[in-house]
Amino acid sequence: MIRSNIHEAKSNLSKLIELAVAGEEVIISKAGKPIARLIPYTVSKKPRRLGLWKGRVRIAEDFDELPPSLAASFRGERE
Repeated sequence: MIRSNIHEAKSNLSKLIELAVAGEEVIISKAGKPIARLIPYTVSKKPRRLGLWKGRVRIAEDFDELPPSLAASFRGERE
């Protein structure tokens, strides 16, 4: 695992990316605390299966209707 502070990471970004692509874990820190992990981008090789949530989600009949009090709030009005 490689640790780098933000300043070093900005200066050596290309090198850190190459290390991540090669399999190294790169941790970027700010004030000594880890804030980000640099990992290689991977594309899922499996196709997504459609319909997994079929029958599990219900949309209310009034889904597209905005309550008058909420509409007034968006316009900056008080009801």
